[in-house]
Amino acid sequence: MQKTIATLIAGLFATAAFAAQTPATTAPAATTPAVAKAEAKQEKQAAKAEVKETKAAAKADVKEAKADAKATKEAAKADVKEAKAEHKAAKAEHKAEAHKDATVAAATPAK
Repeated sequence: MQKTIATLIAGLFATAAFAAQTPATTAPAATTPAVAKAEAKQEKQAAKAEVKETKAAAKADVKEAKADAKATKEAAKADVKEAKAEHKAAKAEHKAEAHKDATVAAATPAK
């Protein structure tokens, strides 16, 4: 799930990068290979920065998911522990009542 989200975000960034560019009409003759090379280098650096951001966001999402899972697991363990304690208390109370009934029945003389 996290990889899917990261892929979608990366696609969104890539789409936005292409949409933000102005459409190429006629290339001016003044464009030199050095200028083109510098622009390509800037685009490459921007793409790398976007990938780095996406990776960082994905890592943060994974950490958050792990923390949520851990909290859920601990809460479930606490619930189970509480249920066991309640069951034990109910069982002890039932046993005490049964003992009381047996004692009263034995102490009461038959008529």
